[in-house]
Amino acid sequence: MTGYSEIARKAKFYGIENLTNAELLTLVVRDGKRDVSPKMVCEEMTSDDGLYSRVAKAKNLGDINSFVYGKMTERQELAVLSAVEIGKRIYTTGSTEQVHITSPADAAQYMMGYLRHEPQEIFVVVLLNSKNRVAGMRRIAKGSLTSAIVHPREVLSPAVSMHAAAIIVFHNHPSGNPYPSSEDRHLTKALNEACDVLGIPLMDSLVIGDGRYYSFKEHGDL
Repeated sequence: MTGYSEIARKAKFYGIENLTNAELLTLVVRDGKRDVSPKMVCEEMTSDDGLYSRVAKAKNLGDINSFVYGKMTERQELAVLSAVEIGKRIYTTGSTEQVHITSPADAAQYMMGYLRHEPQEIFVVVLLNSKNRVAGMRRIAKGSLTSAIVHPREVLSPAVSMHAAAIIVFHNHPSGNPYPSSEDRHLTKALNEACDVLGIPLMDSLVIGDGRYYSFKEHGDL
């Protein structure tokens, strides 16, 4: 508990924002297994950009222990998974009416934290009101490591029911490379045609990579 106490004292006197990634995780996991220092485990977890390349991608019990070699208890793993999920939800929820999307960069920033570290492809539609403010978000599909199966009617159904003025669609590439595949281009074309029929503009289609994005609108493909 010495490491925890020292870090808690540092947070109290210098502010939580001044803690390192390893120190923040130490406060989350708190104590460790017998003869295992939680501080050392957390330093191992966050070394070599591990907080973003490994921890942020963890989804299930056992995912974290797979790269710290069983050094965490189930309770500790659940605590870390919960902290990661809370961070993702804070990033993409809250007062969505305050999120004003005026450019592809705005759109990419809004979804980057939610999709960047997903280990599988996820397809999301964001619903906009008449002032281009976010009115809602729906996850349409979750695929394998390489693809997500999406049909235009599944994308447009929430847009119709929520009376969206326009939509933006997103999906991620777990490889980190956001350059669109031929399937991505085909789907975007089909979605754009379906949107034209219904009179709900497709404002953009974005592919989210690791800190990078590809906007069909920005590249003149939409």
